[in-house]
Order: sequence, then structure tokens, then C-alpha cells
Amino acid sequence: MSRSPSSIRRLAAIALPLGLAGSALLAGHFLTIDAQANAAAAPRAVAAATPAAPVLVELYQSEGCSSCPPAEAYLNGIAGRANVIPLAFEVTYWDYLGWKDKFASPAYTQRQRDFAARSASHEVATPQFWINGSQTVVGANPRGVEAAIAAARSSAPVPSVGADSVSIGKGAAPARPADVWLVRYDPRTIDVPIKAGENGGRTLPHKNLVRELTKLGTWNGGAARFAYAPASGGLRNAVFLQDGRGGAVLSAGTDAR
Repeated sequence: MSRSPSSIRRLAAIALPLGLAGSALLAGHFLTIDAQANAAAAPRAVAAATPAAPVLVELYQSEGCSSCPPAEAYLNGIAGRANVIPLAFEVTYWDYLGWKDKFASPAYTQRQRDFAARSASHEVATPQFWINGSQTVVGANPRGVEAAIAAARSSAPVPSVGADSVSIGKGAAPARPADVWLVRYDPRTIDVPIKAGENGGRTLPHKNLVRELTKLGTWNGGAARFAYAPASGGLRNAVFLQDGRGGAVLSAGTDAR
């Protein structure tokens, strides 16, 4: 089952829940960047102005996928940048290949599927990046991701994230209440020896691994504050506002210093 590092593992479209098919009507609002076709054009897009708010960069991957390490290396490399919030979500659907990813969660798998349901391609793959929930880059394609970061914009106030609460300022009311999500992630590098499966014999360095994903409530344009218990074990907090399941991320913030 081994694949070359440049390959991409795709999950069959039939794995998407049937109830999500109607979401395809919203597909016109989303853009897919192909890993090969747009690589040449990406450098011009990178020159665009950097957005004022940090951009949420989500990588969906698995320790059991031989295509993922190059994409993860890129994500690890941008972990310290001020204009991005890079997060690694480990998915469960490649565990059957011989190695169970202990950081994977069905909730993260479902989040990736929710994005696919509202996108033009309906594609679920590893590695797959989602940038502010509205642009996707499949494969290890740093130039494509950088182009999507440069093009991303926020449409809601940036959350002010603290140790035990988040404050969101008053802003333009979204078309429908936005979901407010709390993510707890580990900023440290975690080296994991892989003993079986496609990456057997390798040690994979993880950074910004998502460990918790919790919905705090909704935001409708008014000033709001949400409280939560302080993080433990060295985890950091990130909060983002999202236009429903699989929808665009309106803004994001983190307590990282």
C-alpha cells in the first residue's frame, strides 16, 4: 500500500454522508486550488497584501498516509508566523492501513467532510489544506497554500483570546449567526515513531496538533464574551467564527504570544 511522497490519498466520494449532498448548492462560493495546475501562477498571487487578521490554515492528514509528511513539514515551518494560525487535524479513515493514529478523532474527520460537502469538488483527501474554510489545496503544495493565505480576508472582528475567555467585538451582522469554536492545540514539536503502515520505520514530527474542538455558542454581530476553563498540559487556545458546518471562517484569533 506504499505510495510515493508526492502522491495524494483520496477518500472515495461515497464516504460522504448522503444527507450532505444538498449542500452542493453552495459550491459556487468556494474555490479549489489544484496542486499542479496552479503552481506556476501562485507566486504572483503571493504578492497580494497580507490580511490584517490571522488566517486559519487547517491541514487534514494521517500518520498512516505516506503522502502527508511533506505537507506537515510545511505546516510545521509556518507555525511561528504572525499572520497565520496553522492547525493539524488528524483523521481516522486511514487507520485500517496498519497504523492507528492516536491523535485522530472522528470529529476532525467529520469536519473535513463538512468542508467537502460545501465545496465544488466534494473532495476528501490527505493531505488537504483548508484556508479560512473557503479555499482548499490538495497535496503538498506550499505555493498554492501561500497564494490562498494572501487572498484570504476576514469579515468579522478578530476574537480576543485569553486564558479563560474570549471576547468578540461588535461588527457587521452575518447573514445567519456564526458558530464560535474553541480549538486547543499543542504548539510543541511531538516526535512520533511510526512502527507499522505506510510510514512504518519513520519518526514524524508533529506541531500545532489539535487536541480539542468545542463549540462555545454563536455570534450575531453584537459584542459577546464566552468563558471556558483554562487549558492544561501546555496547550494553547484558538477561537474562530464560522458560517455553519463546512462554511467559511469569518475571523480567527489565538492566545499565542
